[in-house]
Amino acid sequence: MQKTNKLFALILSLSIFMLPMSAAQSAMIGNPHLINEAVDRTALLQSLEREDVQAYLNQQGIDADQVKLRVAQMTDQEIATLNEHLSDLPAGGDALGIILFIFVLFIITDAIGATDIFPFVHPIR
Repeated sequence: MQKTNKLFALILSLSIFMLPMSAAQSAMIGNPHLINEAVDRTALLQSLEREDVQAYLNQQGIDADQVKLRVAQMTDQEIATLNEHLSDLPAGGDALGIILFIFVLFIITDAIGATDIFPFVHPIR
């Protein structure tokens, strides 16, 4: 039994040395970087507090508390990406683009057989 344990320990020791090791990296994080990330997350959470956003979420059947919880769990990179996309959107919204997107989405779901909205679209078999 002891020979088996020694052999097992030897194999584990050798496997540790054969595994690829990566160097740990560390760097100083400046205060402006941390402040910008906190401001981005706060701005996003504040936009969720607006009445029109709350009404839209309720209309879509989405619980606002769940959205806030998910935003709190997002990484800083995801928050920055989301805020970047939100700042690129037009202020009044692109109603024609949204309608066209939904129309194409329904055609695709009809084509794959997930929905049956349009009679002129036949599902792919």
